[in-house]
Amino acid sequence: MPFAPEDIRVDLTCGIGPDGHWRGWFGVHVHPDALRRLGLHPDQATAVTSSSPPAWWHADAERRARR
Repeated sequence: MPFAPEDIRVDLTCGIGPDGHWRGWFGVHVHPDALRRLGLHPDQATAVTSSSPPAWWHADAERRARR
């Protein structure tokens, strides 16, 4: 792994979503100096530019993965 244990932090938050089901959210935080060592800039825009795909897309991907 390119990061030392002290360079990365993973948080987990759990709660009830708007649909009443329990959900978990992960947050991954990397120290800026660790990113610089890999040639990345900590102020660089995120690669995620939109929301997650719809639920049917995830269900179809899981069905295909089991085949």
